[in-house]
Amino acid sequence: MSNVFEFVAERRERSGKGAAKAVRRQGLVPAVVYGGHVNPALLSLSHNEVLKHLVHEAVYSHVLDLKIDGKTEKVVLKGLQRHPAKPVILHMDFQRVDMQESIKVHVPIHYKGENVSVGLKAGGILIPLMSDIEVVCLPGSLPEFIEIDITNLNVGDSVHLHDLKPPAGVQFVALLHTTNDEQDLALVKIAAPTAGRTEESAAAE
Repeated sequence: MSNVFEFVAERRERSGKGAAKAVRRQGLVPAVVYGGHVNPALLSLSHNEVLKHLVHEAVYSHVLDLKIDGKTEKVVLKGLQRHPAKPVILHMDFQRVDMQESIKVHVPIHYKGENVSVGLKAGGILIPLMSDIEVVCLPGSLPEFIEIDITNLNVGDSVHLHDLKPPAGVQFVALLHTTNDEQDLALVKIAAPTAGRTEESAAAE
């Protein structure tokens, strides 16, 4: 299987909507890579290969290898445009990274303790309020995910951003601001069961 952290691309010359449509008709994905104190470059990638890579969640929060005409650059995936009704990738944005310079990346949230959670055992419903957290760090410290332990979370309880301890070398972007609303950002809660759910549970017992 090909390396899920390596995207192979070719340079393209033409820009604009018409050029992008022409690229897609060839079974390719139009893309751009920018940053790194270098001029942006227009790219095209195999749509089938892109789809294979994107099924791996880690691709969204890893430093990737972008191989352009045989030369490899370190990048992160910064933007992805999908077709609203079809499994089609319309456009991709890559940002070059310098391993000595901090980057901002959205990292997915994972949950720990769902099978033993106090609140879920009591019939509560897990309500994710955020799917990811924006972090800032050096590329080498970029976490694959942020873990939230809900073992001791009871019905009515929630976890806020300021409750979490970031991994070493990582900062939560929202906590770099001073407003209390941003620092009090709720990430997940356990809600009380609805009446219908309670009746179903009772019937099952």
